[in-house]
Amino acid sequence: MVGQGAAWPKQEKGRRSMDIYGMPGHLIRRLQQQSTQLFAARMREAGFDITPVQFAAIDALAARPGIDQATLAQLIAYDRATIGGVIDRLEGKGLVERTISAADRRAREVRLTEEGERVHRELMPVVRLVQQDIMAPVPPQEQAAFMAAMHRLVDGLG
Repeated sequence: MVGQGAAWPKQEKGRRSMDIYGMPGHLIRRLQQQSTQLFAARMREAGFDITPVQFAAIDALAARPGIDQATLAQLIAYDRATIGGVIDRLEGKGLVERTISAADRRAREVRLTEEGERVHRELMPVVRLVQQDIMAPVPPQEQAAFMAAMHRLVDGLG
């Protein structure tokens, strides 16, 4: 069932409603846009210039220091061909460093710098606030079910 609200265009008399408003793909895309905008706004307010993908990389590196770029891309579900650009930008900000792997000279291992570790600690409360903001329209008693449904979709389509 499609809800009506400020974010939904009103149906004009004599015109049929657009089909996309009842399509999961459209709603997922809109939710992604809204969550990304919210993330960017919260980051700016907190004084950080970090994108959601950069945060995902920082968080993964905090949990798994020294992984190679291909593994990092896999962990955050990002394209292997473009993860290098993400790492380049984080390296330019002084948040990560790359070294050539001793096990495989073709691979680059990535880890957070001391500054990257500090920034990760400071980012976590901001990111948690963004998650709360994203979930705020969903009643607390429905949030676990909503998250479970999203996990099923991601796992089922992945």
